[in-house]
Amino acid sequence: MAEDFNTDSMLDMFLYESEQLLGDLQNTVLEKKDEDCFDETSINEIFRVMHTIKGSSGIMMYENITKVSHKLEDVFYYLRESHPDNVPHLELVDHVLDVADFITGELDKIKEGEAPDGDETKIVADIDKFLKRLKSGIEEQGEELPPENTYVAPSQFYIPPTGTESSKYFKASIYYRSDTEMCNIRAYTAVYSLKEIAEDMEYMPDDIITNEDSGAVILEDGFHMLIKCQCSREDVLNAIGDTSGMDRVEINDCTKQEFEMGFHDHGPEQIVIELEDKKEDKEKKKEPTPGDYVIKGKETGKGKKLAKSQPKPSHKQSYISVNVEKMDALMDMIGELVISEAVVLQNPDLKVPGLDLTNFQKAAGQLSKITTELQDVIMSMRMMPLTNTFQKMNRIVFDVSRKLGKDIELEVIGENTEVDKNIIEHISDPLMHLIRNSVDHGIEDKEDRIAAGKNPRGKITLEAKNEGGKVYIIVRDDGKGLNKEVLYNKARSNGLIGNRPMSDFTDREIYQFITYAGFSTKEQVTEYSGRGVGMDVVVKNIQAIGGKLEIDSMEGAGSEMTMKIPLTLAIINGIVMQVASSTFVIETNAVKEFVRISKEMIVREPNGEEYVMLRGECYPFIRLNEFYHLSDTVTDIEDGIVVLLEHENKYISVFIDQLIAEQEIVVKPIPSYVKRVRGISGCTQLGDGSIALILDIAGLIIGQERS
Repeated sequence: MAEDFNTDSMLDMFLYESEQLLGDLQNTVLEKKDEDCFDETSINEIFRVMHTIKGSSGIMMYENITKVSHKLEDVFYYLRESHPDNVPHLELVDHVLDVADFITGELDKIKEGEAPDGDETKIVADIDKFLKRLKSGIEEQGEELPPENTYVAPSQFYIPPTGTESSKYFKASIYYRSDTEMCNIRAYTAVYSLKEIAEDMEYMPDDIITNEDSGAVILEDGFHMLIKCQCSREDVLNAIGDTSGMDRVEINDCTKQEFEMGFHDHGPEQIVIELEDKKEDKEKKKEPTPGDYVIKGKETGKGKKLAKSQPKPSHKQSYISVNVEKMDALMDMIGELVISEAVVLQNPDLKVPGLDLTNFQKAAGQLSKITTELQDVIMSMRMMPLTNTFQKMNRIVFDVSRKLGKDIELEVIGENTEVDKNIIEHISDPLMHLIRNSVDHGIEDKEDRIAAGKNPRGKITLEAKNEGGKVYIIVRDDGKGLNKEVLYNKARSNGLIGNRPMSDFTDREIYQFITYAGFSTKEQVTEYSGRGVGMDVVVKNIQAIGGKLEIDSMEGAGSEMTMKIPLTLAIINGIVMQVASSTFVIETNAVKEFVRISKEMIVREPNGEEYVMLRGECYPFIRLNEFYHLSDTVTDIEDGIVVLLEHENKYISVFIDQLIAEQEIVVKPIPSYVKRVRGISGCTQLGDGSIALILDIAGLIIGQERS
């Protein structure tokens, strides 16, 4: 546990766990939305989620969240105990989702530092009416109602009691040094850390959350726990860990009877067994016995001491939640480390003739290896699956399709595909727009689908996959597709394409018209479309993270929208090159080849455009010195180097003075006060401290096509 653990950490735990539980709740509900009723497993799962949120929000004293959670828990308690027939399933689904939305809204307020002051009265009243209707149906049948599900304010951290005959029982005591502050909060961290492995638990003092004075009691007498679990003493010890201020931890076996007696029938002095410091007894012990596992607190300048050998670490995988800001800070530090490594390895002092750099090269190789591994680790830590993002789309399809009166199912493929967390945050809104667009524009009404010989139920497929250093997120529907003539006429009437004929555009270019600002084919403004905004914002958000949106369609068969985005944004491999006194960087994956050419291989058009002929193929040609108005550069085509670049199956060649090196580069954004330049996507700092500009291949290609 972190040494600066405080009540803010308790709030972070509450928010994190509640959001995870609400995500599970919505997934469970939406999976069963088309069924006749919830099965027993789903009822138990929803009851468990509501029970847990009710307990934790009660501890945090968020009364409105506690009330709505308890009222919905009442419903599923009744369903679990009475098994009534003819439950209005969709109405129940709506109630569950209403509660989930209410709690989510309150959690958002808490995260913004505001008070969760939402009025729960109407939701509680609606659910209460629904529950009374269910109960009246039972009473009419002459059956007996189950006992009331009464709410008791929590005094202990909630751990649901479970267990089997193989359960083990332990007495654990934690003692803190005399100068330790906030012992009750530190004791809470121990209880929380045991939450995942404990089947049942009791601790003393039992008011560590609500009574600050309990910290003084713990400092004086220690903190004592009775634990029921399936784990060994070593596992319990590892779970508790070694927080600052801790003097020692004592873990001893106890019987089932002693566990069930709890702390109310005997004092802690009977729980803790003192060790006898007898040399002859220690020599006789061959197997570990109670009291062997005692952590001695760390003293200044000394490491952790164990009374016996270090327990074997558990092979059970464990997780820890970390603040995203800390991850971002760590990523920035890794970036600075990469730059510092380049500064060291490219230091001009190393180029002095006659220096023996054998040992330095060995050390430099080891440094590069560690830096690369460290970078890989932090990048993997930032990679997150798209599961949660995709699951949210299920709710959007459900809500929008019901309001529009359409019957639509969502198929999800590849939701475990991982991308950088920052990218996930950038694609959530664009993905939501694409899904809504498919529901509103793409899928026809039920009658139109039947008339066209289609399945009355529409289908939207959401797919993710990795390919060539990019992640592809595809939204596909089996709707009416896009009509090229309608799109062309609308774009022309809106003045978006001038008077250019339709033959000037490819099919894909015509489909891209829907991404232009102010473009909409919807004649009637609805809650979801018709205002001419949305798709242009989608494209801007995708381009902001170096991505691209491609649209394909077949009229009458459906449409497919594909987001192509990089896996990560922070550090890439690049080729550093020189043009005059300026330095540029190109991403290594974009480079197809380097080639020296002769003057005869250059083709010049009357309008000034140039092309280079390579092995019978003609490629657009850009002289970077002329493109960016640079002087004192190589002008003879045979003295420079041509770099052939590829982006999305399109090629372009650029002319440079010389190649410098290939190295890892840290991508930095262009400062906002610098005017945006075509063909430049960012900048980076090189080992000698100079700044290099990162070329945007897509921007160069688009600029060449438009010119």
